[in-house]
Amino acid sequence: MAFDLDELDPKQKKSQPRNLDVMNVEDLKEYVVVLKAELGRVEAKIEAKLSHATAAASLFKK
Repeated sequence: MAFDLDELDPKQKKSQPRNLDVMNVEDLKEYVVVLKAELGRVEAKIEAKLSHATAAASLFKK
């Protein structure tokens, strides 16, 4: 019986977009900084997972 590995990942609710209309320019700039930091964190996690998957694949090819 086959199963999809994606089914093992916990399902997360998608967050709602923030209401940008009520934010002033300074708040928007701070929000951009937060988003860029989060993007960097996500990209680092993607790289780590890809590296781990590559290492595992090379281990099993031997």
